[in-house]
Amino acid sequence: MEKTTAVIDLDLPGARISRHVYGHFAEHLGRCIYGGFYVGEDSDVPNERGIRLDVVEALRALNIPNLRWPGGCFADDYHWRDGIGPRDERPRMVNSHWGDVVEDNSFGTHEFMDLCELLGTEAYIAGNVGSGSVAEMSEWIEYLTRADDSPMAALRRANGRDEPWKVPYFGIGNEAWGCGGNLRVEQFASLARQYSTYVRNHAGNDVYRIAAGASDGDLHWTEVLMQSFDALDKPEESERPAGPFQAISLHYYTMTGPWADKGAATQFTEDEWYLALERARFMDHLLTRHGQVMDRYDPAKRVGLVVDEWGTWWNVEPGTNPGFLYQQNTLRDALVASVHFDAFHQHADRVVMANIAQTVNVLQAMLLTDPETGALVRTPSYHVFEMNTGHHDADSLDVHLQGVPTRAGEKAELPLVSASASTRGGTALVSLTNLDATAERTVVLDLRGREVTAHSGRVLSAPELATHNTPDAPDAVAPVALEAIRPHERGLEVTLPAHSYATVSLTLA
Repeated sequence: MEKTTAVIDLDLPGARISRHVYGHFAEHLGRCIYGGFYVGEDSDVPNERGIRLDVVEALRALNIPNLRWPGGCFADDYHWRDGIGPRDERPRMVNSHWGDVVEDNSFGTHEFMDLCELLGTEAYIAGNVGSGSVAEMSEWIEYLTRADDSPMAALRRANGRDEPWKVPYFGIGNEAWGCGGNLRVEQFASLARQYSTYVRNHAGNDVYRIAAGASDGDLHWTEVLMQSFDALDKPEESERPAGPFQAISLHYYTMTGPWADKGAATQFTEDEWYLALERARFMDHLLTRHGQVMDRYDPAKRVGLVVDEWGTWWNVEPGTNPGFLYQQNTLRDALVASVHFDAFHQHADRVVMANIAQTVNVLQAMLLTDPETGALVRTPSYHVFEMNTGHHDADSLDVHLQGVPTRAGEKAELPLVSASASTRGGTALVSLTNLDATAERTVVLDLRGREVTAHSGRVLSAPELATHNTPDAPDAVAPVALEAIRPHERGLEVTLPAHSYATVSLTLA
């Protein structure tokens, strides 16, 4: 069998891979917040101020860099004042987007910021443009971050928090083209400028403002937003942050069917396996096309691209509330994640953040909690995040693949090997994905420019394509040592099992 070669120049680092592309997303949706992150102080589940400690422990192992909250579509119905003060006095609301259930607002601003502190992560708050006001958003950032005796700082202290928080990331709306207002981009571009102006920097808290961007391939949305920035074409401004917002977002989900029937999470054919991975690889195309539009207006790359919703979206598990978006997570989801990360790494010069949708119990979750037993399950996707922590804030390395087998796809040939690499100090990390459902693949790592003095590997695979973890089999899909690494005259030779993801860690002289 012909081998695939991956040529990597270890001495030619490229753009820095921001750790923030490994960001997460927690929406008031199904059991993501209630029963996922938050169980209340009276729960039998071990908790600290109502926050599940096993969830915190599992996520701290991923070094999650940021957490987006409270939505999603929920954000544009959320009024932050409803979620502060004594919990038994907080007004209720209807969560009309997700299950039409009543929300009691017992998890609000203080609880979320407490969660971020327990996780050791940075807050990415999504502001309400759809049904909120400029004043409401302005007062929220003041409440969160101002240190003196301003009205909102005094209100925060009255609610039990003396010191301000750091809030580095703030979203200006969400999906303004849909659930966030059904706006045309020309309308939203003006609102984004207005709202961003009032999300002020208080007490040394510099806010990175992210305007709600395009869905999928809507390049017109990106173009109009890029036209709304100030002075991107002036060389004398190139060292200053873009304004009045600093980034735009992009949303893209992987599914194998139409919106009304997205495909099953665990019952799928081999053809659906390949279709899902082909559609996951489409992320690279989207980043290229949106990046080209951004480059025309911003060649200095002052504006960031934030993929703050991505992942698989399958039909809900049978017997669960269709508005709660609970789905299982298989080896296929893990490889969808690894392919996305390869794309994010390759576009590190523009992609500054990404947020998997979502962290617990919703869509492509890292963790699933069993409402009956309270058990916590790490999903296959969780393990890809954990295996990739070595890429956080490392410098990207180009990977030139040769001899890659392909398979006829829906729109084009699907390469059956995906890869990316990075270096930091005296180390490098190579990520390799074998998308072939049935055949193993040998990859020669042609390592140039620096001497490799030691290596090790880990691999994630399973007997079946749809293998997944459950409370009864929590490690059905879990990483193990990759033994099939051998010296080669060009560097190393790695044999990847069928349908697998692997990382190879290198020590460099």
